[in-house]
Amino acid sequence: MNTNRKKFNILFNIVVIAIIAVTVIFFARYIIHARNYEETNDAQVESYINPVSARTSGFINSIRFEEHQLVKKGDTLLIIDSRENLTKVAQAEAELENAKAQLLVLEASIQTAKTGTAVNKNMIYTAKARLIQKEQDLKRYKNLLNEEAATGQEFEQVKANYDVASGEFNATENNLKTTYSKIQELEASHALLQSRIKEQQASLDYAKINLGYTVITAPYSGRLGRKTIQEGQQIQIGQTLVSIINENLKWITANFKETQIHNMKAGQAVDITVDGYEDEVFHGEIEAIAGSTGSKFSLLPADNSTGNFVKIIQRIPVKIKFTQSNTENIKAGMNVIVSVKK
Repeated sequence: MNTNRKKFNILFNIVVIAIIAVTVIFFARYIIHARNYEETNDAQVESYINPVSARTSGFINSIRFEEHQLVKKGDTLLIIDSRENLTKVAQAEAELENAKAQLLVLEASIQTAKTGTAVNKNMIYTAKARLIQKEQDLKRYKNLLNEEAATGQEFEQVKANYDVASGEFNATENNLKTTYSKIQELEASHALLQSRIKEQQASLDYAKINLGYTVITAPYSGRLGRKTIQEGQQIQIGQTLVSIINENLKWITANFKETQIHNMKAGQAVDITVDGYEDEVFHGEIEAIAGSTGSKFSLLPADNSTGNFVKIIQRIPVKIKFTQSNTENIKAGMNVIVSVKK
């Protein structure tokens, strides 16, 4: 019996010694790690999660994606009923063609008016020659009347012919001035119509842009979020249709205590342990250290001037990027433990 007791005591002592040894080893490793590393478990994986929104309203014709599906940039996500937008495009095209047709008619009118000026100039030349002739006849008959070689009736007839020629000459000159004024008016209308054509072209382009919004595509390659819409549903401009996660760009936001960051700087190596993959250590480096504590970024930062101040150790956000590429299984929002070597 004493032998059995001695064996039990020896075995018990060995177990106790082993437990103490393991405890000492783990404690020593903890002390060494704590002296050489700054560590925090207040850290999460971050990624850009952007909402894909509607830029035009209408009914959903078809949905081309499923929840949590991987998509590539430019993949069609859904199609909105485009009949209304097609009608607006056709209307804008008709208005543009109408304005162009009016421009052609106006240009023809301008050309006709310019041709009319040449005719008016010829008429002025003819009327001026006739006026000079009648003026000479008037002078001659005036001399003959003074010499009593012509009758008063003949002189009056010649003077009447002169007045008619003078009136015709003045009429042709005024007609030319009127034609020039009409040309100026038509050219002003031409400029206005050209502006209207540009406006109609812009309206057509805008209608085509809105038509393009009826086909919604992925803005970049990534993984989609939850599906909350159905075919036949009415959507509005700005409504969020689905979220897309950019899985090609991930980083970690680690919130270190303010007493931990005095030796940290950009470029320092970082060891990363993901809670979901505890057996694997990932590597990264510090990309940036925030210029303010996390509480200062909150919607309602604390006001310490109210008199009820309690000192609390603040956290400084530190952005850490991965320096390895095999991070496809790491998801945004996962908890990680970050260790920065001092």
